[in-house]
Amino acid sequence: MQIALAIGSIYLFILLGYVAKRLFRELDEKSITIMSVYFFQPFLTFWGLTSANLQPTHWHSALLYLLIVALVLGASVFFARRVFSDPKERSIASIAGLVGNTGNLGIPLGIALFGEASVIYTTLINLANVFVVYILGVYIYSRGAFSIKASLLNIIKIPIIPVAVIAIACNYLQITLPKPLMQSVTYGAYTAIVFQLFLFGMYLYRVRIRSLNVRLAVATVAQKFVLLPLMTVAVLWFFPVAGYVKAILFIQLMMPLAVANVNLSSLYDCKPEDVTALVFLTSVLFLGFVFLARLIVEQLYL
Repeated sequence: MQIALAIGSIYLFILLGYVAKRLFRELDEKSITIMSVYFFQPFLTFWGLTSANLQPTHWHSALLYLLIVALVLGASVFFARRVFSDPKERSIASIAGLVGNTGNLGIPLGIALFGEASVIYTTLINLANVFVVYILGVYIYSRGAFSIKASLLNIIKIPIIPVAVIAIACNYLQITLPKPLMQSVTYGAYTAIVFQLFLFGMYLYRVRIRSLNVRLAVATVAQKFVLLPLMTVAVLWFFPVAGYVKAILFIQLMMPLAVANVNLSSLYDCKPEDVTALVFLTSVLFLGFVFLARLIVEQLYL
């Protein structure tokens, strides 16, 4: 019951976003995205990275996240080359399931399931996911037709990156903001969480499944909800990391596909309609899978 209430409290704001877009078609996702990414997410990043004194164990979560993604990517590329003849479908099957919604959904869900102590871990994992999106995601969706230098510049331009550097520096140098100012940062952080969930609901309203690519759907769902969990359990078995951290990492790797998949597939003309349908499909399936994932981490790590 407690798990249902925690997850329901998160999806309430997603539902509000969906209903708002349905009732008020003039609402513009782009404007809300700009507000979220450039004005409020920096507050969330700073708050998350200063919520506790950074220790090596905090960094382990991000490094393990990248390791697991790299291993699953290798297996997915191997599989996709043998199953899909269409290079665009091959790209989608390789990377889509690995670009998870660790920001919009992962951080607030972490708070709901594990408390505010999870924020420093989920924030670092989300930063790792930014690199996955803007390096691996850009490269694979564009099928090699891109500049690595340009991709790196895109990462630097994202506000959360310089803010993250400042927050990490403040953390290690033990520089603290005055309490009233830190309170404002906290307000901004929670505003970012609500904005992100609301925006996700608006994007889900826009999704239409006209003709689902069944082979791609099966491959992506298997990658996201079968291969990733198995690889995560296998990798975490060999690392002496606290069970609490393993539980957070497991849940973050199960996040449904991020809307960034749609943005990248549209930018590089890589079947964006199919990718949009996959985002919607995994978001719906996650509603059921998250309960199973919670039971798994309780048995294995908590």
